[in-house]
Amino acid sequence: MCAMPRPPAGDAPAFDAAKARPASTHAPYADLTPDRVLDAVAACGLMPDGRLFALNSYENRVWQVGLEDAAPVVVKFYRPGRWSDAAILEEHAFAGELAGAELPVVAPLAFAGRTLLHHAGYRYAIAPRHGGRAPTLESVEELAWLGRLIARIHAVGARAPFLHRGAIDRATLVERPSRAVLASPLLPAALRDRYRAAVARLDEAIAAREATVGTVRRLRLHGDCHPGNVLWTDAGPHFVDLDDARMGPAVQDLWMLAHDERAMHGLLDGYTSMRDFDPAELALIPALRAMRQVHHAGWIAARWNDPAFPAAFPFAAEPSWWEQHVADLGELAEALG
Repeated sequence: MCAMPRPPAGDAPAFDAAKARPASTHAPYADLTPDRVLDAVAACGLMPDGRLFALNSYENRVWQVGLEDAAPVVVKFYRPGRWSDAAILEEHAFAGELAGAELPVVAPLAFAGRTLLHHAGYRYAIAPRHGGRAPTLESVEELAWLGRLIARIHAVGARAPFLHRGAIDRATLVERPSRAVLASPLLPAALRDRYRAAVARLDEAIAAREATVGTVRRLRLHGDCHPGNVLWTDAGPHFVDLDDARMGPAVQDLWMLAHDERAMHGLLDGYTSMRDFDPAELALIPALRAMRQVHHAGWIAARWNDPAFPAAFPFAAEPSWWEQHVADLGELAEALG
């Protein structure tokens, strides 16, 4: 059987070393071999047929696994140290709550009542496979449909807060990733002072924009609601990958799907048919976009010792990319001013 520890009570540490193998910071998935993936699935009483397909994921490792006499499943192995067990269980509970509300959200399967599984020191979850195509985001009908579904997700998300998953805020998306950049050898030494100054100026501009908008309601969100996390079938859309679910403003789950004002209008037409939306939140979009840009660079810098990252983001090893990044931060601050 899968090794499934009891859910932790109260505040949990960022990483419970007693429950997970100490992984190399240079290659956290170095010994996650295909055989180990199959063994983890088999340990839950499922019968893999040997078919394995690695799915696109950098933060975690995700595999589609074929089963004998059953539909394939998707197995996600969580990056060591990123989330506490309590935070992962909150993600699972939120997905289950959404699915229970008849929303098209893929929730993990439970084995002996547990969704967070352990095998060979890895933490993982198994979910049913749901395929689909990326949304076009061109059709008024599709945009309104997505808007209605996001409003229903938010109605569930507003019932209670996350306690362990953090928030969409400057500490998470500016302060921590900028520290990772400044600690990384990727950032050329000649750019360090300019980067530090550019981030500080941008952080001040984001804080000023937030102060101008004022207090907005925070709720449980999908958190990373971009087109790659929405799959469309003949039956309509469904949402995948709640790995970045956090507390934040409703507009966070809308702006990444809206590539222009027309698309945002279509999303909001659907959203407001199901749930109220505070239009003041629209002024937060430039700040949210800026924070995501800072976070992206910090994420690459923090993960550079994972062999998947230099292969996927070779541009980050070029000084010219960091030169442009620093210039972009200055432009973002100027636009927010």
